[in-house]
Amino acid sequence: QVQLVESGGGLVQPGGSLRLSCAASGNIFIINTMGWYRQAPGKERELVATITRGGGTKYADSVKGRFTISRLNIGDVYLQMNSLKAEDTALYYCNALYNGIDCWGKGTLVTVSS
Repeated sequence: QVQLVESGGGLVQPGGSLRLSCAASGNIFIINTMGWYRQAPGKERELVATITRGGGTKYADSVKGRFTISRLNIGDVYLQMNSLKAEDTALYYCNALYNGIDCWGKGTLVTVSS
């Protein structure tokens, strides 16, 4: 069993930055890939970025060059978001993959608005 808790969301103006954090607890040693997903109003949940245990990363085309995912130890993952746009507004979820099962946090809200 793994539990995920996100933090760091908030209100930011276009062009600003935020750093999201995700802390995993429980049996963190079984976690393989972790990542961030987001869901905007009226849209499906979409992948933002993932990072493997070995540090390999993948990004959605929409955030490449602006967002950076990083990982400390096994169960702590971060998302540095720069040059934020209004379309980045969404509920951001932390994800952990273990034993072929996706574990999700409850999300942290990011609002990009003037």
